Amino acid sequence: MNNTITTVCYLDTLPYLHKGRAAALGFFDGIHMGHQQIIRQTVKTAALEGLTSTVMTFSNFCKNEGGLLTTIEEKRELLSQLGVDELLVLDFNEIRDLPAEDFLNEIILMKMSSSVLLAGTDFRFGKKALGDAELLKTFGMQKGIEVNIFEDKLYGEEGRRLSSTWLREAAGEGDVELYSKLCGGKCFSYTGLVAHGKQLGRQLGFPTANLIIPEDKFKVRRGVYVSRVLLGNRKLYGVTNVGLRPTVNDTEKVETAETFIFDFDEEIYGARIKVELLSFVRPEVKFSSTDELAARVAQDKESAKTWLAKNSIIFLV
Repeated sequence: MNNTITTVCYLDTLPYLHKGRAAALGFFDGIHMGHQQIIRQTVKTAALEGLTSTVMTFSNFCKNEGGLLTTIEEKRELLSQLGVDELLVLDFNEIRDLPAEDFLNEIILMKMSSSVLLAGTDFRFGKKALGDAELLKTFGMQKGIEVNIFEDKLYGEEGRRLSSTWLREAAGEGDVELYSKLCGGKCFSYTGLVAHGKQLGRQLGFPTANLIIPEDKFKVRRGVYVSRVLLGNRKLYGVTNVGLRPTVNDTEKVETAETFIFDFDEEIYGARIKVELLSFVRPEVKFSSTDELAARVAQDKESAKTWLAKNSIIFLV
């Protein structure tokens, strides 16, 4: 597998390819291990058969409330790591009323020039989601297209089916360690440009890098997390508060990911960073004073360093 490939993202249309495509079909929010199994097989099949590997997804898809686990750009980054050639983003609003048979002919056959199709058993398509895996297989036999349907991937002692719903439950409860396990080691993360804040943290002795969480991005349980910050080629560690900062913001409703980075004092306003949440420390709390807040942040820092040392990531200092 080529792990250095950059997945090309196309909106609504794809260039014509005479050699055809191996296409993974679905929404793929979160890209858990079940998704990864389908995507890796898509890449492998494309390489063996001389095809282009393509993953299909949707924008403006309202199946799940609460925002996206992975934005389009985050999805593209993950697909690049998996060696995918192309990402096709279809506007769900444009195709939601397209009958299932028309979706197969107009999107799968004509637009995508698909030679091989790969999907999970729960893949649905077309108006009112009437298209299913059986219809996809019938279509493949009629058109001479190879269709591979993947059974649900199970995880844990109870053998629960991997799903984006399960990822949402884990992230919503703050269990980012479980989220990472379900995603094969990939962490829940927030990505964006470091914004100017009120600089209260700097005044209290713990300057922070602030990201404003986009409205369409899923919000994890509010609270403090052990975190890893990716800045360029550097990996840094710290503690991140996700939420509304109730001690200093009584009226603002904009959620932020505010990170204190260990052993770091550089000006990075405007820099693009990725904050990966590694472990939940405590829920969000409104403190009675900034002194109480500063004391708790110091305690959070020690808790985070203990967790990082226990997991052989950094040494206690």
